[in-house]
Amino acid sequence: MTVTYQNPVCTGADPFVLLHNGTYYHYTSNNGFGFRLLLSDNLRDWTDGGICLDANDVLGEQDFWAPEVLYHNGRFYMAYTADWNVGIAVSDAPTGPFVQTEKKWATANVYNPEYHKGNGAIDGHFFKDDDGKIYLYYARHYRCKNRIFVAEVNNNLTAILPETERLVAEPEQPWEVAETAQCNEGPFVLKHGGTYYLTYSGNDYQSPHYGIGCAVSDSPFGPFRKYPAPLLKRTELVNGVGHHSFTTSKDGSQLICVYHCHQSYTAVEPRMTCIDPASFVRDGNGTERLTISGPSRTLVEIQI
Repeated sequence: MTVTYQNPVCTGADPFVLLHNGTYYHYTSNNGFGFRLLLSDNLRDWTDGGICLDANDVLGEQDFWAPEVLYHNGRFYMAYTADWNVGIAVSDAPTGPFVQTEKKWATANVYNPEYHKGNGAIDGHFFKDDDGKIYLYYARHYRCKNRIFVAEVNNNLTAILPETERLVAEPEQPWEVAETAQCNEGPFVLKHGGTYYLTYSGNDYQSPHYGIGCAVSDSPFGPFRKYPAPLLKRTELVNGVGHHSFTTSKDGSQLICVYHCHQSYTAVEPRMTCIDPASFVRDGNGTERLTISGPSRTLVEIQI
């Protein structure tokens, strides 16, 4: 099925889109005390799916951000940020309600003085490898920087295994650093041809130069080698492009990037959700590289 669309497709920051049984479920940072859900069968036209997570059902009092959902063994697991920590809530349906039977943080009980203070973490992302192991990627704040870490998740998907935590990315390239913040955050991992592609957001989310970068590795724990330039960055028509996820067409043939942008060149909020095709292409040396065909603002056709 081919759909013609024009970005932005709807309102929502930090978008994560889950394709399940032919329906696209769109989870975003759109409610200060939980998360609302949008539904679509074509990624262009969205309807309100109501509240999928209520703050009263989980640990956390404010700053609910960046929900992501993993379907595993017949249940749906949501990694969410609140109070500058990452929690995991569970539901029997993609529409929720997502709840915690035991209210605790997934990223707590870790303290490495070389990298971070306390237990704070944001932007949790599940990655399930081919061997069935499940990892959680997330960002921790330390010394005015957001850095990306990874750890294995325990068997019941309630918390990380602290002894497995590793630092995998930190801001080091000029485009990742702003006067107000130095950030690698919003991680998302793809595996293609045996290579792990760690995609992430760099710079400050309030900056027009917020963008999406990529690093590659032969292991989910790294070391990751960064591309020299961002995959997605501002244009004359759109800025603040970042905090993304990937989904696919319903037949799995088309990779699709879902990301947010600023409301305009003069206003950050409310941030808007955009979609653009992505693919792996070979460079002049025959090496496959991840690319995103955007950010677009004209009419675009996409196979869904």
